[in-house]
Amino acid sequence: MILTENLTKRFGSNVAVDALNLQIDAGTFFCFLGPNGAGKTTTIKMLTGLLHPAAGRAVLGGHDIQREPVAAKRLLGYVPDQPFLYDKLTGREFMHFVAGLYQLPDGAWQKKRDELLEMFEIAGVADQLIEDYSHGMRQKLCFAACFLHDPRIVIVDEPWVGLDPKNIRFVKDFLKQKTREEGLTVFMSTHTLSIAEEIADVIGIINAGRLLHVGTVARIKALRAHPGSLEDVFLELTRPGEEMPA
Repeated sequence: MILTENLTKRFGSNVAVDALNLQIDAGTFFCFLGPNGAGKTTTIKMLTGLLHPAAGRAVLGGHDIQREPVAAKRLLGYVPDQPFLYDKLTGREFMHFVAGLYQLPDGAWQKKRDELLEMFEIAGVADQLIEDYSHGMRQKLCFAACFLHDPRIVIVDEPWVGLDPKNIRFVKDFLKQKTREEGLTVFMSTHTLSIAEEIADVIGIINAGRLLHVGTVARIKALRAHPGSLEDVFLELTRPGEEMPA
C-alpha cells in the first residue's frame, strides 16, 4: 500500500533522507521512529507530495505521488504535527471546506461529518471559530477532517501533542480498530516509544537520514543482547557511532 524506492531528499549538501526503501502492506500499523532531525518529517512530506524528492519515488496504493498526485491523494489522509487550520472558519465550516477539496457529493458527507465531530468530541464547539480552539481541539478537528473521505492510507506526524490521556487512548484505539477491521494502512511518526511499542505492527528506525532497521516490535527488541524495552534498543541504536546487527 505504501512503497518507497531509493527515496532521497537533499537540502544543499545535507542529505536529509538517504535512499529510503520501504514496503508497508495494507492493514499495517507502521511506526516511524528516530531522533530529532533524523528525516522523519521530511519523509512524510515526500510521501504526501509536499516535497519533491531529489531521487527515487513514493507510491501510495499503486499511484506515484509525483506522477499521479490526484489519484494518490484521494486515498490519503494526513495529520501533520502542526496542522494548519483557517482560524476564521468554524469547525463545521472547515469540514465543509475539506469536503469540497475532495469533491464529495452534496448530501453524502454531512452525516459522516456529524458522526466524526461527535466521535472526536468537538460537536459542541463545531460552530465556534477555530481561533478559539485549544491545541487539543484543533488536533481533534484535524483527525475528524482526515477521515471525512474514508482514506485507505493515513499518515500522521507526532499526533499526541496537545491531546490529554483520554483522547490519546481514543485515537490509539480508533486507528488500531481501523487497521484491524477495515484494512486501513497507518504510517505514524512518533517520539512516544511506549505507544509505538503498544500499537505498532511494524517499526522502522531512521537516523541521520538512513533507515537502520525495519521489523516487528519483537524483532527490533531482539537486536539487543539483553532483554529490555523498545526504548532501550532505540537509544542504543541511535547512539552516535553505534552499530547493531541487521
